[in-house]
Amino acid sequence: MKVVSNNKTELCVKSLKLMGDFWTLRIIDALKVGDTRFCELQRAVGNVNPVTLTNRLQKLENSKLIKRKALLDNISVIYSLTQLGKESLPILQALNSFAKKLNK
Repeated sequence: MKVVSNNKTELCVKSLKLMGDFWTLRIIDALKVGDTRFCELQRAVGNVNPVTLTNRLQKLENSKLIKRKALLDNISVIYSLTQLGKESLPILQALNSFAKKLNK
């Protein structure tokens, strides 16, 4: 059977790979409250390994879903959702709603 691919499908698959990651969902959910420091984010998402969290944050920043801002002391960093990241929140809410229905 030949698999037919089109640009729309490929874009969806790429988006699902990013958004479907276990830590990505938790990070975006944790950032919906606003600016969050690394250690606060680590606790909020379930005490994730710092290396894993750093990697996911970089991936989300490269995808323009979050932004990273160094504070005046140049030691502390805060993370927040970009406009694109905020636009992903209804998608996550819809997934959560669907998951509840699926698991009844």
